[in-house]
Amino acid sequence: MSRVKVIDKTFETSIPEADIQKRVRELGERISEDFAGRNPLFLAVLNGAFVFAADLMRAVTIPSEISFVKLASYQGTTSTGQIKEVMGINEDLSGRHVIIVEDIVDTGRTMKRMIESLGTRQPASISICTLFVKPDKLQEDLDIRYAAFSIPNDFIVGYGLDYDQQGRGLRDIYTLVER
Repeated sequence: MSRVKVIDKTFETSIPEADIQKRVRELGERISEDFAGRNPLFLAVLNGAFVFAADLMRAVTIPSEISFVKLASYQGTTSTGQIKEVMGINEDLSGRHVIIVEDIVDTGRTMKRMIESLGTRQPASISICTLFVKPDKLQEDLDIRYAAFSIPNDFIVGYGLDYDQQGRGLRDIYTLVER
């Protein structure tokens, strides 16, 4: 296992890029089967999900569209608990099958708020697709239909996930080992 330093913290490889790519392809295949003939709208949550969303879109084999929303709830290595929408959605969602693409679901508060907000726009369905879920930290009852990995309540970086805006470009996932 390799170690990297991001700003003032040390991280160790926990999930190699090849494992991530395999799971993303599997999710793309499942979504393609489940939404065949429906032209789903992927709604990627920035900034963390942009790498995952790009790879997922390439793994999906059916016609689909993508848009982006930016929500903020993290500061440093912990969630602030305060969620604010930074950039909204311009698409008409009525009658659309929406798939939220998120990098990580931990407490589920951000996802719950987003689903409630999207629900007012009369979509045909809303599904959650996340790269990571932290089941031990989950505080909301969510139907997470597509999850690549269930992980412990560790702080991770890489593959789009950051620590104070750094580390997003790392190809593997790294777990915090030294504070």
